[in-house]
Amino acid sequence: MKLEEYICRGTQKLRCGYTTGSCAAAAAKAAAEMLMTSRKADSVEIMTPKGIRLCLDVSEQRMSAESAVCAIVKDSGDDPDITNGISVFAEVSAADSGVEIIGGEGIGVVTKAGLDQPVGEAAINSVPRRMIREAVMEIAEKYGYSGGFRVTVSVPCGKEIANKTYNPRMGIEGGISIIGTSGIVEPMSNSALVETIRTEAKMRRAEGQRNMLLTLGNYSESFVQNELPFSLDRSVTCSNFIGDAVDIGLELGFESILIVGHIGKLVKLGAGIMNTHSSYADGRMDVLVTCGVLAGADTDTLKRIPECATADAAMDILDEKGYLEKTAEVLEKRMETYLNARVKGEAKIAAIAFSFKRELLIKTSLADELIQAITGEENG
Repeated sequence: MKLEEYICRGTQKLRCGYTTGSCAAAAAKAAAEMLMTSRKADSVEIMTPKGIRLCLDVSEQRMSAESAVCAIVKDSGDDPDITNGISVFAEVSAADSGVEIIGGEGIGVVTKAGLDQPVGEAAINSVPRRMIREAVMEIAEKYGYSGGFRVTVSVPCGKEIANKTYNPRMGIEGGISIIGTSGIVEPMSNSALVETIRTEAKMRRAEGQRNMLLTLGNYSESFVQNELPFSLDRSVTCSNFIGDAVDIGLELGFESILIVGHIGKLVKLGAGIMNTHSSYADGRMDVLVTCGVLAGADTDTLKRIPECATADAAMDILDEKGYLEKTAEVLEKRMETYLNARVKGEAKIAAIAFSFKRELLIKTSLADELIQAITGEENG
């Protein structure tokens, strides 16, 4: 039995898949149970962080005197994912206590600061690690086992797949990452996603809204809920398609457009990049180096920035040398220039870029005005 969860993207009904993190957790759970019982199983159930129960087929399984190994084949649903169809293995052996999670064959190693895991660790992100721990400890509780587990996650073809991705540039060497925050993969068909943005924006206009609020995803939504004085219910989610969403806002006659997003995405606006997906364009470090130059940063500081994996890590370097505030000011002006060029005076536009790691808020010049406009419109 496979995941039967669907999502509407415009006029299309697309089947969701599940992440490598879900595969690793399911494989670990199946292997832990086999270790406890010496019995094989055709399938295994896990609960995703999104609250969806998955029942996944166990494709391979074997035992030795000291460990059990199981594999789950990744199904990306209707998402064009390079990892679709790979086998994610988990080898589980007994330990004195706790749950030790190790990266095996085909799992990358973190080489740059600022990623989910520290430098030198296997690129198995924190949510999948939690899922794996919970999965094997569920088995321990089921069978009254009081010891621990050692879990080795591997993807035999991981190194070859990683060579076709941006992983090396992003600071992950030697294999793929085990990722996923929700446990499932929502299809990312470009044309369908743009149609979803259009449909949602039309709904907002039909409700009488004149001021458009664009959010990029979970991080943006959390920020709006916790930091801004209006409801998230009025937002239009644009994912990486900022430029398309702005164009749609203009077509539908919105008077203003406010974009709220994490600095890791919105920093790309400083180079006029309006599709922020990493497969389309990166440019984050190039933007920060340019802004740093214009802010007067010294050469040694600037040379360190391209080695960073995230915008937050680069900003740590700028902050350490006292250049962050001025660099942020330069970035704000560049973001505003490119946004204004996109709307060509047809609507007011502003952006808010935030960082959860530090008290940094980059707001273009009209941001406060548009916050007030949206708040006033919502309150009637």
